[in-house]
Amino acid sequence: MQVSAFLGVSVSRAMHPPLALCVFWLLPLALTLEEDSPLDCVPRRSVPSHRANAHLFHEEGVFNYSTMLLREDLDLLLLGAREAVYALDLKDITKKLASVKWEVTQQQRDECRNKGKDPETECMNYIRILHQTEDNRMYVCGTNAFDPECDYMSYADGKLTLEKKAEDGKGKCPFDPFQRYASIMVENNLFSATSMNFLGSEPVLARSSPVSIRTEFKSSWLHEPTFVSMAQMPESDLSEEGDDDKVYLFFSESAVECDCYNKLVVSRVARVCKGDLGGLRTLQKKWTSFLKARIDCPVLESQLPYIIQDTYRLCDPQQHWKDCLFYAIFTPQSDTSDLSAVCAYRVSDISKVFAEGKYKTPVPVETSFVKWVMYSGDVPVPRPGACIDNEARKAGINQTLDLPDRTLQFIKDRPLMDQAIQPIGEKPVLVRRGATFTRIIVNQVQAADGEKYHVMFIGTEEGTMLKAVNYDDEMFIIEEVQLFQPPEPIKTLKFSHVTGQLYAGSDSGAAQIPLASCWRSLSCMDCVLARDPYCGWDKADGKCVVLSDVKG
Repeated sequence: MQVSAFLGVSVSRAMHPPLALCVFWLLPLALTLEEDSPLDCVPRRSVPSHRANAHLFHEEGVFNYSTMLLREDLDLLLLGAREAVYALDLKDITKKLASVKWEVTQQQRDECRNKGKDPETECMNYIRILHQTEDNRMYVCGTNAFDPECDYMSYADGKLTLEKKAEDGKGKCPFDPFQRYASIMVENNLFSATSMNFLGSEPVLARSSPVSIRTEFKSSWLHEPTFVSMAQMPESDLSEEGDDDKVYLFFSESAVECDCYNKLVVSRVARVCKGDLGGLRTLQKKWTSFLKARIDCPVLESQLPYIIQDTYRLCDPQQHWKDCLFYAIFTPQSDTSDLSAVCAYRVSDISKVFAEGKYKTPVPVETSFVKWVMYSGDVPVPRPGACIDNEARKAGINQTLDLPDRTLQFIKDRPLMDQAIQPIGEKPVLVRRGATFTRIIVNQVQAADGEKYHVMFIGTEEGTMLKAVNYDDEMFIIEEVQLFQPPEPIKTLKFSHVTGQLYAGSDSGAAQIPLASCWRSLSCMDCVLARDPYCGWDKADGKCVVLSDVKG
């Protein structure tokens, strides 16, 4: 049976049995009323900070709330700041449940100052790494006055406790609190991308255990990189080839392959195999599987490539890993543009470039620089950079220590792939003029029509959060909410399926708002035109409601 609804669109009782939902957002009428050019994609609703209904957390004298760990099993948001870690109530972050200080000593501060660093800003302990371990403790690292250190932390009986089991943080955590970095914990093994030294001149992608392993200090591997993010892909899952899981790293760097006088920065994605142990003679304790490729986000007629700033891995739990997507935000590398963009990439497309693509190879030329061209010679077997799979095992190669030197020397000299990775549709899903994008997370939502939509939450340098959806190649910004006042960049974004809340961190504090804000629409027409996949109009109660809140 169908229930009549607004403007001839109906919502079946089978979908939401108890309620007659007025037509949800996605209407031909809404499309015709709100057609704009892509660059004039104006938020349908702008919400000032005093109407954001945000929960805010800030502690006097403490700054840089930029490291977050959701502990949904404990109903906690762990928040790392400068010289402190907080355990906040996941449902209401204004409620501080516990905290622990991790301050540098006067001696450490003096030593840091003597090395030319600012004692009031740089010579402190900025919490940079917060990960859950398999025994339900937390692994935490801080910059520690340019002498990074790591420790274990536990939460019990309402107390947050550092275990004082200090570990060297070099290669795990940055020295410089203002330098970009990335890290991920995979089965108690920390993968990190940061600098190994005080000067910041030795960038590495490293795994700290069970066998310590890192990238080579060669410009062809990492050339003045800015690290962005890391993600794991379970590529061994149901693999017919007996493949290994991968860890992906997104970053930007100066392009070694560019024939240009000025430095050209390009965006990259690299990947390594989780079980890589390094080589026996060549590449000892170095990755044998480090491969990287250029990743493009073509924005209009831009002469210079846009630079990657953040990524989010979106996987549907009901689908295979190959169907996962990476959403990424890009900003211009010149001051002549005020555009930011979001591009989406299929993991299968990225994986294919690494598994089947051609390599680039350096060729010396007369003018004393090195030119990089596509390699057209014979490729050794096993394939350089590949994980150990069933085919390798049949040849008696059961681990990377068994790989022949020819394969290892090839990948040592040629870690760069020839083919650039293009986004879905070879264009961005969103291009917007205005406040520069800083962070992105994406949530898959099933709307009232039964379709699944990807809702993007994008943080900006002005402390606002955009909520946007792409409908059949048309971008729609549902709202822009001012989270931080005065405006300041959003440094981190997380969300919880358990609470339905979004959490943002900045230098001055942390904010929490609901993923869905249906109550802002006060009429059926407003609810429809908001085109928010989270929302529908409840005719019985006469209000715009969250679809998941429909009463049974």
